[in-house]
Amino acid sequence: MIKSMTGFASGKGSLGPHGWTWELRAVNGKGLDMRLRVPDWLIGLEAALRAELSRMIGRGNVTLTLRITREDSATELTLNEPVMRAALAAVARAEELAAHQGVSLAPTKAGDLLSLKGMLEAGAEDDDPGPLVEALKAEFSKLLADFIAMRQAEGQALADVLSQQLDQIEALTARAAQLAEQRREAMSDSLRQNLARVLDNAQGADPDRVAQELALIAVKSDVTEEIDRLTAHVAAARDLLGQDGPVGRKLDFLMQEFNREANTLCSKSQNSELTAVGLELKAVIDQLREQVQNVE
Repeated sequence: MIKSMTGFASGKGSLGPHGWTWELRAVNGKGLDMRLRVPDWLIGLEAALRAELSRMIGRGNVTLTLRITREDSATELTLNEPVMRAALAAVARAEELAAHQGVSLAPTKAGDLLSLKGMLEAGAEDDDPGPLVEALKAEFSKLLADFIAMRQAEGQALADVLSQQLDQIEALTARAAQLAEQRREAMSDSLRQNLARVLDNAQGADPDRVAQELALIAVKSDVTEEIDRLTAHVAAARDLLGQDGPVGRKLDFLMQEFNREANTLCSKSQNSELTAVGLELKAVIDQLREQVQNVE
């Protein structure tokens, strides 16, 4: 079963004073590009999440965002004593230098010191993140399962569209084969007439050489190989749609082969009806190629 590269899942949970929300989304990409926004203080979590995403997702631009909140309103503040001692020493030295210059400084207040950067630390930073990290790992499994399920559902709908387009290509290829067979006798008559006309108006021409040149023209206008390859490509594409795992790259390569055969068919057709079928083939193949860009 194929999967779409696009998908979305979200979730939320809590443990003790901490609450969290997840968002996991993906769009089309040539390879697997992961962007994780996870708080740095949750040690080891990002590496674990990245490994799990790599195991379950083959292609796509994937973005995972985790937001952590602390639900308790009262946060204990801790005095950074080394910073306070350094600040007091600096104040004492400043007062000493000012006194030597006969300058009187205003008294230093506690509030002035406490407002200095790094003087106070939130007690939440001292919490052990281990239990929260383990809870988040367990919660992420459910989030990822929902995400994969959405990709599979979209992939099934995408497979139906691709299958219908392959049916169109198969029908047009069969029509091209029918038209090529119908023009075969007309081309043979035309070549015989051209051969007779050349021989009648070209004194000294080698009949065998002229016949070889006309035969070469007939070979160059034969579209049997192109029709056979188009038929084989349809079968290969259907086989890929039935496989498990990422097949988007293989389908994308196959689209190039489809387009090449359709172009050659048009260039060799020498028949208005066959050219029209070739152009319609190119249009459907282009639509198919656009849809394939969504396959993982």
